[in-house]
Amino acid sequence: MTEESAINTGPITLRPVAADDEPFLLSVYASTRAAEMAQVPWSEEQRAAFVQMQFTAQTQHYETNAPEARHDVILFNGMPVGRMYVDRSEKVIHVLDITVLPEHRHQGIGLSLIKDLMEEAASEGKAVTIHVETYNPSRQIFERLGFLPLEDDGMNILFEWRAAR
Repeated sequence: MTEESAINTGPITLRPVAADDEPFLLSVYASTRAAEMAQVPWSEEQRAAFVQMQFTAQTQHYETNAPEARHDVILFNGMPVGRMYVDRSEKVIHVLDITVLPEHRHQGIGLSLIKDLMEEAASEGKAVTIHVETYNPSRQIFERLGFLPLEDDGMNILFEWRAAR
């Protein structure tokens, strides 16, 4: 999965993010903050401004700290359903972010992409790592796949998977 063109793995494909994807990417990011935003006593405009600010900060953080990372739109049957940021180095495939829109979750989309990364890592003798919030239900998926916790700061857990342990 290292070429710059679209990646086809059946109904689930990846394509590099384009400039005109920003509204979609913002909506994907906003979906990760929806429950939190529902708790604050702000107007819709204040919520939207906050989410936009946080999205911009996250994007800048990824671009600064992982400039070589691949940023893709996840497509399911040709329709955009999420995003994935992956940073590949000599020894590690680090998943910076993988998010599928809520209405497309529980269909195996993210699982399939993570398994693809695991196969890639196994064939190249690399580890796969990802930070997962301690409260994130997807944590259970990584544990079932054999990812082991390396670090836990109380908010995020750094998980790692290796083909041969």
